[in-house]
Amino acid sequence: MIIGIGSDLIDIRRIERSLERFGERFTQRVFTDIERAKSDGRALRAASYAKRFAVKEACSKALGTGFRRGVFWRDMGVVNQRGGKPTVVMTGGALARLQEITPSGMRAEVHVTITDDGPLAQAFVMIEAVPA
Repeated sequence: MIIGIGSDLIDIRRIERSLERFGERFTQRVFTDIERAKSDGRALRAASYAKRFAVKEACSKALGTGFRRGVFWRDMGVVNQRGGKPTVVMTGGALARLQEITPSGMRAEVHVTITDDGPLAQAFVMIEAVPA
């Protein structure tokens, strides 16, 4: 059963400008340590950050809150599985909201797809409730 779906499209140049203008103040506020390590090691740094930014936006939409009701940027972190598949790890207000919308006797699975084709980056997030 699908309990949430969200999408986001962002111009990579917007993130590039934020990186140039605000630097670490921007990355520290929005991204987790894992995301910063991953993106800072990429040749296309701004595109990597933009994809992660889009995932956070899409995930907040799938949770049905946006960045309100205690859901903050760093509550959602993109982590790649061993084979490279992206996933979202939620903490804080995002995790609380995920638990709130997950029906009793079920567990949530978060499905993520991200892509970029300059100058755009795009993300889709689907939250599925499956039997526990």
